[in-house]
Amino acid sequence: MLGLWTFFVLSYFARKATFHPMPYPEGLWDIQNSLEAQDIWLQTSDDVQIHGWHVKGDGSLKRVTLYLHGNAGNITHRADHLVAIREAGSEVLIIDYRGYGKSDGNPTEAGMYRDADAAYQYLLDQGYETNRIVIHGESLGTVPGVELASRRKCAGIVLEAPFPSARAVAQTVLPVIGPLVVSGMETENKIKQVKVPTLIIHGDRDGVIAYDLGRQVFEAANEPKEFWSLTGAGHNNLVQTGGSRYVEKLRAFYAGLGDGEGTE
Repeated sequence: MLGLWTFFVLSYFARKATFHPMPYPEGLWDIQNSLEAQDIWLQTSDDVQIHGWHVKGDGSLKRVTLYLHGNAGNITHRADHLVAIREAGSEVLIIDYRGYGKSDGNPTEAGMYRDADAAYQYLLDQGYETNRIVIHGESLGTVPGVELASRRKCAGIVLEAPFPSARAVAQTVLPVIGPLVVSGMETENKIKQVKVPTLIIHGDRDGVIAYDLGRQVFEAANEPKEFWSLTGAGHNNLVQTGGSRYVEKLRAFYAGLGDGEGTE
């Protein structure tokens, strides 16, 4: 058995490993103008102010994507995703979780859920119907993405490099001991409550979130669903490796969503 002190030390470092926020002014903030991204400020249900960008189109786009990024950096490091999603036919709202970028607070699992809720509510308040909203999560962002989609209406959900739970990831990093010191992020259980089309993308050379973990989430998901195995892609280069195929995959997914079932 683990000694109590060892347990607490390992638990502390496990929590630290989950979030790698890059607060402002660190980041590539000069790209905002080239993306034509508008600043948005949101207040969460526990009164934390978070920041994001709204990347609009020319008014003809039928979709709006709520993009929830991974555990490192901030929104300024997702330009490739923002450009590709817009090229595929969707506006994008991307937020920084609390503690990231210009957002206040400190990141936690519960905090991510509140941050995603605030962003979703912003879209509703802006007049977007739920049948136009696509939730798109990247790595750690798949956790609040699935959690949100399990409770709130949307047109569809895209997950890049998802994982079943924190314990499942810990098992791949530190077998036996890892799962004893972490818990939460139960995506495999929550995705069973998601009743909209689901697209899962995973690189077959992912060295951070094992490919088999993405398959495990896929197996738990409801139909209609699709798993796109991106040959040669690692964890952080799905857009670059996919290139035009990535854009076309998203465009086809959006087209297959139809008009949805109306508003909430």
